[in-house]
Amino acid sequence: MLAAIDWQVLYDRVFHPGHVWVVALERTVYISVAAQILGVFLGLAAALMRMSRFWPFRFLSGLYVWFFRGTPVIVQIFFVYFGTNLLFGFTLIPNQVGWLGGLDGAAFAGILALGINEGAYMREIIRAGIDSIDKGQMEAAKSLGMRSTLAMRRVILPQAARVIVPPLGNEFNNMMKTSSLVSFIGVYELFQDAEVHYSNDFKPVEVFLAVALSYLMLTTVWSFIQSRIERRLAVSDRSDDEISFRERMFGEGTILRGRS
Repeated sequence: MLAAIDWQVLYDRVFHPGHVWVVALERTVYISVAAQILGVFLGLAAALMRMSRFWPFRFLSGLYVWFFRGTPVIVQIFFVYFGTNLLFGFTLIPNQVGWLGGLDGAAFAGILALGINEGAYMREIIRAGIDSIDKGQMEAAKSLGMRSTLAMRRVILPQAARVIVPPLGNEFNNMMKTSSLVSFIGVYELFQDAEVHYSNDFKPVEVFLAVALSYLMLTTVWSFIQSRIERRLAVSDRSDDEISFRERMFGEGTILRGRS
């Protein structure tokens, strides 16, 4: 069965992919980072709205999570790219976005859709991190004369970061793989690059195995970076609870949050 693989094609795709592959790799990383940053900010806003005493904020936060966690990401991407301008009656998704380094409209729509979807998941992660901090911390900050917003920014969120960082890292790992969906609206990234090469030489095994290795390289590098970040932040007070790089890579002794 392995004899059917053209090893030379696979070798060239993995070790000599060419300049276009590098551009596609940069685009994948750029989209993933931008969408994750957007998702974190939206998640933080939604988490604070969820804890608000003003019930419309709580309602909107719940509605946001309900809708974007309950519908497929690919549908959201298509809706943002093809439907947003028609829905609002003006150009919200331009053909070219100059202030993002000349990013085309499809990539911009992909970032928006992925970021908005990610925010729905980040809301629960951030809310859980904030809830893990003893309520006495906020009361102590207020007793020192801090306002709620200042206490949240300087006291609660820095401590909550220790709880938020591990699942946030897992979310970014997932984001790098989910970014492949933007290829369906014409964004030239890693998966689109693989599809183009497949249409040229009709070598599906070699081409898609090579792109799988590309994504595996990205997630492996990020897993190493994530483990270093967690160690620096001292996520766990007990050293025997720390997740090693090997455990993170092969899932030994860890339970990763699944998408619902």
